Amino acid sequence: MYFSLLSTAVIASLASATILQNGQVRSNPYPGEVSPIALTSKSKGWTAYPPTASELSYKGRWDSKHISWWSAPGLKFGFKGGDDIAISFGNYTDPGVLLAYRVDGQDWQFSNVTANMTYQFVTPSTTGVNLTTPMNAVQTFEMRVTNWAYGVQLAGVWTTGKLVKIPNYKKNIEIIGDSLSAGQYATYEGLSSYSWGVGAGFGNVEFSITAYPGICLHDSRCYGNLRGQTYQWLHASDTSGRAIEIWGDHPEQWNFAAHQAADAVIINLGTNDNNTANNITNTEYYNSYIQLVNEVHGVWPKAQIVLISLWNGFGAVGNTYAQGGAFITEIEEVNAHFNSPQILKGQTPFVHYFNTTGILQHNDINPQYHPTDVGHVKIASHLLQYMKLNFGWVFGATGPEVQHDTLYWNDQQDY
Repeated sequence: MYFSLLSTAVIASLASATILQNGQVRSNPYPGEVSPIALTSKSKGWTAYPPTASELSYKGRWDSKHISWWSAPGLKFGFKGGDDIAISFGNYTDPGVLLAYRVDGQDWQFSNVTANMTYQFVTPSTTGVNLTTPMNAVQTFEMRVTNWAYGVQLAGVWTTGKLVKIPNYKKNIEIIGDSLSAGQYATYEGLSSYSWGVGAGFGNVEFSITAYPGICLHDSRCYGNLRGQTYQWLHASDTSGRAIEIWGDHPEQWNFAAHQAADAVIINLGTNDNNTANNITNTEYYNSYIQLVNEVHGVWPKAQIVLISLWNGFGAVGNTYAQGGAFITEIEEVNAHFNSPQILKGQTPFVHYFNTTGILQHNDINPQYHPTDVGHVKIASHLLQYMKLNFGWVFGATGPEVQHDTLYWNDQQDY
């Protein structure tokens, strides 16, 4: 939940950090490192597409400079008639930022990239290319930024064939949160978060994770974040140091009308507000929650809004453990407020309360006070079922992995 500005050297080292799995170094945690390639307008056989190309679908929040923000933003497009894909990154790309990418339903691959460079992500030998599809069929390329603190600037896409627009799924989910939703301290950060587990877990929805570590719900300075979500959610960029360097005190407004409306909005905020270091009162928190829900309902009046209760860690109680919780009464009162006859006036309820009590146990929280990968999977699984049962949404995932590298099991039958 705490964020401090890091030097470029530290950023680069974190992007390729060692992953420990139960204390053991995970072998080959980042398969798929790509190589730079020199391409120009005179490169034979290659066609360049600008970042404004209609064939490109941006996922999550990107600004007008084509810079990515918040958690797990990405890019998706189809390609055909050629088996080579390269991507150029602009000056505002963070050094060594870690990207996840894949072709169609293959497992995620990972690679570091840096500014003012072009990298070839797909070649004829890439796993999944023309594996089972007929010749000249459209294949899908998808890329995601794993690091919540870093981003890329898209300068262009290259192919030896042609790009094809992939239509959006009909439904869309927005997750608004802090470090717990952004995936801080999870193995692959954004791609290991419960937010990712919900969005990608459905398999047939679009989703955006507007979450950043340390941020409060209330519009106040929290852990180095200058603004809270009641303000920042209305903008394209997050509250990072790089956002301040690029946009200063005047971040771009997010153009809600230009993007697909959300059908469901999940809000998980308040853990940072609850810390006494940030001096936010219960009344300020409650009023800010009312404000944020009104903001969401104002731009997406048809969206179902889910308020998540705060587990707020676990502590020893006698000879066992107990969940903490925070702002329990306030969140319940926000839910009650929007479900009162005075607010609904005969409308169908649009605000819902998701109680996390009992989903996580003390060993689902890592030493950095955030959910383990298993903890994130548990939260996502319950949320998926909650939305299926309450909203009638149907699971569309058909087999491709959601969380990467969770295949660990016991292969000993006698011990």
